[in-house]
Amino acid sequence: MAFLFGCEGVHLEYPTKKVLDNVTLGVHEGDRIGIVGRNGDGKSTLLGVLAGTVEPEDGLVRHTRGLRIGMLSQRDALDDADTVEHAVVGDTPEYVWAGDPRVREVIAALIADIDWDAQVGTLSGGQRRRVDLARLLIGDWDVLMLDEPTNHLDMHAIAWLASYLNRRWPKGTGALLTVTHDRWFLDEAANAMWEVHDGVVDPFEGGYSAYVLQRVERDRVARVTEQKRKNLMRKELAWLSRGARARSTKPKFHMALAQELIAEEPPVRNTLELRAMAMQRLGKQCVSLTRVSERFGEKTVLDNVDWTVGPGDRIGILGENGAGKTTLLKILQGALAPDSGFVKIGKTVKFAVLSQRLDELEEMEEYRVTEVLSRYRTRVVVDGKETTPAKLLERLGFSSKHLYTRVCDLSGGQKRRLQLLLILLDEPNVLILDEPGNDLDTDMLAVLEDLLDTWAGTLVMVTHDRYLMERVTDDQYALIDGKIRHCPRGVDEYLELLAERDAAAGSGRTFADVTGQGASESKASPAQDSAAPAFSNAELREMKKRLASLEKKMATASRKVDEKQAEMDAADPTDFVHLGELQSELDDLRKAKEELEDEWLELADTLGAA
Repeated sequence: MAFLFGCEGVHLEYPTKKVLDNVTLGVHEGDRIGIVGRNGDGKSTLLGVLAGTVEPEDGLVRHTRGLRIGMLSQRDALDDADTVEHAVVGDTPEYVWAGDPRVREVIAALIADIDWDAQVGTLSGGQRRRVDLARLLIGDWDVLMLDEPTNHLDMHAIAWLASYLNRRWPKGTGALLTVTHDRWFLDEAANAMWEVHDGVVDPFEGGYSAYVLQRVERDRVARVTEQKRKNLMRKELAWLSRGARARSTKPKFHMALAQELIAEEPPVRNTLELRAMAMQRLGKQCVSLTRVSERFGEKTVLDNVDWTVGPGDRIGILGENGAGKTTLLKILQGALAPDSGFVKIGKTVKFAVLSQRLDELEEMEEYRVTEVLSRYRTRVVVDGKETTPAKLLERLGFSSKHLYTRVCDLSGGQKRRLQLLLILLDEPNVLILDEPGNDLDTDMLAVLEDLLDTWAGTLVMVTHDRYLMERVTDDQYALIDGKIRHCPRGVDEYLELLAERDAAAGSGRTFADVTGQGASESKASPAQDSAAPAFSNAELREMKKRLASLEKKMATASRKVDEKQAEMDAADPTDFVHLGELQSELDDLRKAKEELEDEWLELADTLGAA
């Protein structure tokens, strides 16, 4: 592969921090590099140095002759007086750019909803961002450097962008460098990773999945002291290896080594146990919508929707920008009355909402963090263990010196984490999260996921971070054209539904005609596809007895699994025949336990709907 550009011995230091210390890197044709690191560690600065927009104090930056580099910065350089058309295509005649399929594809995917004649100065921040990205993508570049390209994009647009970048250049040509906290995007678009930390840049082969594996292995071999950080990454690796991200398309992701590393790592969460705890805190009733409709002017956001959110549900809401996800969240919590229909909220429900804005912290801006924490209980229980708010904040990446920092002096990511902590300290039983990953780097996203894994209650989340959505929630629902659709296969099924909708629009048929969903069928859960059966008091009592009996059988089955596992651990490791017999018995016990758990869940759901 031919060398394109790189740096040698680069050093850059600010008055309070060393950003790059003797860094040497090279980028070759065919490289697709994702750049990760903690907020403030110098990822954007590194891009600027390599692009030539930031001058290092020492060292050399080399580019091959005639190299064309296109860069997307976090702040655009668009002229407010320009029209959208001129900002994107410049003075190129319409018959030229309109005849280019690649240009038409970019415009249709990113800015089809923006007035072509509007002035840039009248656009929102998200619209400006998409205009700037479209301007860059239609250009003819050898190298693209993208700083947070997924900001202000919904999942549909993020999936398109990953696909577009994968086919933009012929295989083995061009180069891509991207700084992003979107881990799904990194796995799709990158074939190598750079981790920026403590003034150095560590290279890794493969996408984000491979990076997690190699980072855990590096920590294990080096016997690092950051035990908490290592455990978080192992937990994330366990989920990656057992879930959809462990794919054969990542040849550097060695599954045998991954399985060895996570052999002792349990599943990321015990869904059955969390659901049982949530039912104890919430009872049978959480939130239900009946024939709910909501309109804004000519646009219908919710169209005759029936939907139930049950105790212990972990739900992700999917939808394009402007589909009405935030409106749905407001209706769920009772903060917005629908135009028609009924919203029933359980008597024991205690909401906590993490909004996209930081309004909750405004009244506390002049207080120090420790003064804010003093308003709450001194002891809290997390993951079954008692701890202090200060220790929990440390778990969220705050050092002891940050406790004495005024809230107004915290960074955006720190404010976001403090906002989440204060919400959890209120001990809600229904948690609503609207874009919780904003301003968080990949390490802090892993901490957030670990925290939510042990939270017992109902969780409803809106996010465009596909990895976060699939990692934290158990069920995903799509809000499309005012209807709520259950997506058992997750985000992939949601994207298929959008493709079907677009196909319906092109054929002149309605989305309901193509998908087979009538106008009155907006029920979200498969359990709601038919009317809930009515049960007599005697039948209800019998089901409750059966539920109690199943719980005892589950406890016995769990004990038998533990005993058989202990027997297997104590067996002679050289007696392969005996080990094989024990493994077969252990598999049978685990299967019986899973069957009991499935039966318990089905019966609990039936009781909850009765």
